Amino acid sequence: MTAKAAVVGWPIQHSLSPVLHGHWLKEYGIDGSYEKIAIEPGTFAQRINDLREAGYRGVNVTVPYKEEAFALADYNDDAARATGATNLLIFRERGVEGRNTDAFGLAASLRENIGTLEDGKVVLLGAGGAARGAVLAMSMLGAGIVYVLNRSSERAERLIQSLMDSKAIFGAGVISARLDGFSHFAAEAALLVNTTSAGMKGNPPLDIDLLALNPQAAVCDIVYNPLMTPLLKDAEARGHRTIDGLGMLMHQAVPSFEAFFGVRPAVTPGLRAALEKVLRERA
Repeated sequence: MTAKAAVVGWPIQHSLSPVLHGHWLKEYGIDGSYEKIAIEPGTFAQRINDLREAGYRGVNVTVPYKEEAFALADYNDDAARATGATNLLIFRERGVEGRNTDAFGLAASLRENIGTLEDGKVVLLGAGGAARGAVLAMSMLGAGIVYVLNRSSERAERLIQSLMDSKAIFGAGVISARLDGFSHFAAEAALLVNTTSAGMKGNPPLDIDLLALNPQAAVCDIVYNPLMTPLLKDAEARGHRTIDGLGMLMHQAVPSFEAFFGVRPAVTPGLRAALEKVLRERA
């Protein structure tokens, strides 16, 4: 019987997940299907139940439903509980299992490119849902201090408080501050991470000056469309090592594919080339 899985969200037409999982299904010769399904607001729980009854093995969840997925799951893993967001629902006989693979994906992408952080300082831009997973990823990589910078320091403080309330164990210290204090924290940073949507296709770029950034710091943008955001172009021109968001996308999909289809796939240059081709065609 064909194993079925999908990615759900609203809107969903932009998703690269079907290309990604389709590449692996072909590579490993698996009798499976992976599609994208739009779920209208207000219908999430019912549609998830419908997919479960239709024999799907599970779904990936993208915006704006990660918090609803967390609430819907019968049980969530530590990463989901730490971030309050679930991006993977696995349909089990005993109920719906929720996981958050975003932190794993970001940590794996950074580890592949720059190794561990070894008590280094990280400047993290943004205080939304993606920032929660990014803080966890920085802790997984051994960061000493993570500075969460946002236009509203109050929102950054709420993010940190919610992480503390989750009772997750963080090896890194987490400190909130306003974005306009960037230059104060940037000089000693080993890594700068953008978790906002600034610079994404159709959105204005980040308004920060990298002149104050430690010349040895790496710069990561979790945006992958476009691959080279204005932030990464600026960083590259100044001699910084840059990491785009495609690595995170590929690595966060590994646990999902394994849960759906029973094979742990490899992230390869061939997979990146296939995704880059699609991005170029959509540009």
